Amino acid sequence: MASKLFTLRNVPEDEAADVRQLLQEHAIAFYETKAGRWGVSEPAIWLYDRAELDEANALIATYQQQRAARSRAAYQQLKREGRQLTLAGKIRQNPLQFMLLLIMALFILYVSLAPFVHFLSR
Repeated sequence: MASKLFTLRNVPEDEAADVRQLLQEHAIAFYETKAGRWGVSEPAIWLYDRAELDEANALIATYQQQRAARSRAAYQQLKREGRQLTLAGKIRQNPLQFMLLLIMALFILYVSLAPFVHFLSR
């Protein structure tokens, strides 16, 4: 009986490709389901043989630990070099977009609260 191994929803394509390659390297038979046209189905990697589930889970857990360590190291390297993007850096990159979003947020806040503020002042 088939068993779901790895959900692909919101997973970066490089990570999904690494998991596929990992399973192929260890000769673990699997198949994939896609999200479908409207995205309501579950995109996932499934195993044909439930007996291989523990081995596959262990392989993926090891891979994810290594991936997390690499990501943390890359983040720390960017931080040391001063190239890590911060909120202030994002605002400096696109100040017009920031101002438009801020104005929209303030407008929505005003429209949401105005009836209550006017009601209290009467």
